[in-house]
Amino acid sequence: CPCGHLGDPEKECLCSPVSVERYRNRISGPLWDRMDLQVSVTRPAYNDLVDSAKVPPEGEESSETVLNRVIEARRRQWRRNRALSQRLPLLQIQPAVCNAHLDAGALKKVAELDGESETLLSQAYRRLGLSGRGLHRILKVARTIADLDSSERIGKIHLAEALRFRL
Repeated sequence: CPCGHLGDPEKECLCSPVSVERYRNRISGPLWDRMDLQVSVTRPAYNDLVDSAKVPPEGEESSETVLNRVIEARRRQWRRNRALSQRLPLLQIQPAVCNAHLDAGALKKVAELDGESETLLSQAYRRLGLSGRGLHRILKVARTIADLDSSERIGKIHLAEALRFRL
């Protein structure tokens, strides 16, 4: 919003719904389409920022655990995607092989969906008014979530989580 306090638990937003919508619409649809993850965040408490030795609460992963899962997911992507990725003709080098850089053909091979997931994606495509680019972005995020979950296939749960990242 224009004042910057929408959703802030400590400061009240004084903007009208119309001004919030007008402010949000300043970003074009094609630009929104290029944002893979769209999440709302709130301002953290002061103590959370300054207490760097804080132990994660029960049930939450430590930064080190998350880092290790990300490293393993990137290894998995590299092993799977390197053969699918096209070489750049002039440079003859292999481009990055993370899911975000897959072309539509390679994505189709690594992001096969079962019937339930296909139905969910089809419904989301219509409801959210997605473009082809937006649809592919969701599939790439879902593939990455499945990789972080050490899953060979994208499940409905991975696709649903990817869809939650689209505001």
